[in-house]
Amino acid sequence: MKRKTTLWLLFGALLSSIAVADGPVAARVNGEAISQFRLERYFVEYLEDQGRAVASIRNPKAYQQLRRAALDALIDKTLLWQEAQKRGVTVSDEQVQTQVEQTRQAIGGAEVFARRLEDAGFDEASFTDYTRRELAAQQVFAQLLPSTEPDEDQVRAFFDKHRAQMARPEQIQARHILLKVAQDADPATVDRIRLRLLDWRQKIIQGADFAQIAKDHSEDVSASVGGDLGYFGRGQMVPEFEMTAFALAPGETSQPVRTLYGWHLIYLENRLEAIDVPQEQGLETVRAYLARQQQVLARQQVLAQLRAQNRIERIDDE
Repeated sequence: MKRKTTLWLLFGALLSSIAVADGPVAARVNGEAISQFRLERYFVEYLEDQGRAVASIRNPKAYQQLRRAALDALIDKTLLWQEAQKRGVTVSDEQVQTQVEQTRQAIGGAEVFARRLEDAGFDEASFTDYTRRELAAQQVFAQLLPSTEPDEDQVRAFFDKHRAQMARPEQIQARHILLKVAQDADPATVDRIRLRLLDWRQKIIQGADFAQIAKDHSEDVSASVGGDLGYFGRGQMVPEFEMTAFALAPGETSQPVRTLYGWHLIYLENRLEAIDVPQEQGLETVRAYLARQQQVLARQQVLAQLRAQNRIERIDDE
């Protein structure tokens, strides 16, 4: 799924990147213009990558921030392409054709691909040129990124600090039936409601469906799903309810239990025992997490250095 999304974005970026250069300019990178038209087209793709649409952004400040971020991305693309040219980075025809074919298939085949290009006023030759440019930029970016691995002392320290958070505590899945009772209800009312629950408990033990009784009679919002409360751990329910629920075995129905909400019957669906993450597994997870963090930071530093070393004029911000 991620690979297909990347190919779709590559195609969308084509329509913004090989657009007509005439018209108002959003920015210049070492004299190379990024047109307002190109920015508008790319902005749509940039938002779609985040699962958003232009029309959904009502806050003018948020709109401007996102638009600036999209322009930053276009500037970075241009800087990387220019750096690839300086370094003489080349991409083979085979690499380019493989990428083009993958994009063609991801979009829906040759006919859909050709139609999308034609509708936008472009052709396959334009797309091929753009693909070569993108692959060259990716290559030079990979060359610029330092090859680093997380320090093992850092990995172990992070694991020791966060091991408890990585483990899974004991959890149970339960259903309940609630009949509400006021805290100051008279003893006769309290006992009458408790007896109703005892009657239902007896029917459940004899084979009646707990979930159906909950749907028909429970006064909790969970009634519509048969009283299902999902999985929860200790400390998430009121003490009386928690103590009773965690003492049950799967398939067992509790005696009536009173809380500040009223009288409950509780049915235990399942229990997940606490699991402590094994050390080697935990260290590997932390190692991968820290490596991703370092990669993100390295990418930011490389792009920041490129921006500082080149001439960038941002007209769209003025």
